[in-house]
Amino acid sequence: MKQIKLKGKDIFDGQRLLGPGKVLTIDENGLVSGITDETEANEEVQELDGILCPGFVNTHCHLELSHMKGVIPEKTGLPAFLTQVMQSRHINADLQPTAIREAELAMWNAGIAAVGDISNGTATLHQKQQQRLYYHTFVECMGFVDAGASTRYNASLEVLQAFSAINGASHNSSIVPHAPYSVSRTLFDLLAATPGNTPVSIHNQECMAENELYQNKTGSLLSFYQTFGIDISGFNAPGSNSLEAYLPFFSHNRILLVHNTYSSSQDILYAQQQATETWWCLCPQANLYIEDRLPDINMLRSHGCNISLGTDSLASNHCLSVWEEIKTIRRHYPEIPLEELLKWGTSNGARALGISDTYGSFHKGARPGVVLINEESKRII
Repeated sequence: MKQIKLKGKDIFDGQRLLGPGKVLTIDENGLVSGITDETEANEEVQELDGILCPGFVNTHCHLELSHMKGVIPEKTGLPAFLTQVMQSRHINADLQPTAIREAELAMWNAGIAAVGDISNGTATLHQKQQQRLYYHTFVECMGFVDAGASTRYNASLEVLQAFSAINGASHNSSIVPHAPYSVSRTLFDLLAATPGNTPVSIHNQECMAENELYQNKTGSLLSFYQTFGIDISGFNAPGSNSLEAYLPFFSHNRILLVHNTYSSSQDILYAQQQATETWWCLCPQANLYIEDRLPDINMLRSHGCNISLGTDSLASNHCLSVWEEIKTIRRHYPEIPLEELLKWGTSNGARALGISDTYGSFHKGARPGVVLINEESKRII
């Protein structure tokens, strides 16, 4: 099979920038043969103007909301944003299949190779069956009233079964909680007891109101419940931040904590004391879109947290591009080395989703895709 040899201004192999003078060798199907010095490359080498990088791994996306681009205004705060999502998600519903297809193509062109995608229903099923990208579908389950837990869980299991039927190596799935403010204790129990269900993900501490709810049953989420007639009289605030209340349910799993905008050092230390393998997924552009605030990323770094990157949805973002998320972090945290950010967007994401054998790095035998980064990111393989 024909070998393709590529040289950029630099090569990021999934862990580090290797410096100039290196050549990446892959076959026509994108299978990595290795990286060598330029002096050892005997055949014709294609020289490219930029950094060669493995395909990006987007560990948090809502592809099914792609038809909602521009529907919800920016900087409303999370409770108001959630209210508008629930009230407006059927706007442009006839455009949803086209919007999903176009959003996936945009991710592909921007160099994304694998996606952790949230699904509440089967709207993305057809597109995922095309197997252009690798997907781990997180079938999201929610219901804050204990009495309805079994009904909600069984409905989500039906969705999970539909995604689990996708054949091939380009898809996996699990059933997961939506967020601490939308999942009852009984529903947490059911989700945690689901066999072979890994990894899981959860929207974590995306707004101050989530912690206020768990600390003393106050905050702006109470108005959200009232708007939709949700009876939360059965909820008793445990007197802690939300993370401490739910993380023990997943003590022997791998979990992606998504957003973490209001996570504290105490939350991180608590998580690190648990048996759970914890990943902190950052979606900076969505955080700015909704709450006009970023997580304390340097605090996460100082504690040695496992960090990955996500894009959230087009309802809360202007594009689905991991490279654009990296650029946003660089504007606000210029001291973070590019090498570290690229690792979050490639090999860390692959580890979080459990797909590092194939994705996230240029090790021999992998097939991660190849991205050329200059001012933009562009898939070339």
